[in-house]
Amino acid sequence: MIKIILRDEYIKLGQALKAAGLADSGVDAKIEIQTGNVKVNGQVEMQRGKKLYDKDIVSFRGEEIMIVK
Repeated sequence: MIKIILRDEYIKLGQALKAAGLADSGVDAKIEIQTGNVKVNGQVEMQRGKKLYDKDIVSFRGEEIMIVK
């Protein structure tokens, strides 16, 4: 599991994918999210601007990202 430590109150989904090294660019993240390949807390998420907070879990390509404060 990849952990991303929040510097602010939240991080956006597209930014989290890039920060975790699972997307090379914002465009790549956008495409993956809009094609339904990303889940947040077990639910498919289609908005790259989705705000992620402490304890949220992102699933993508067999990897998990945990957001921690």
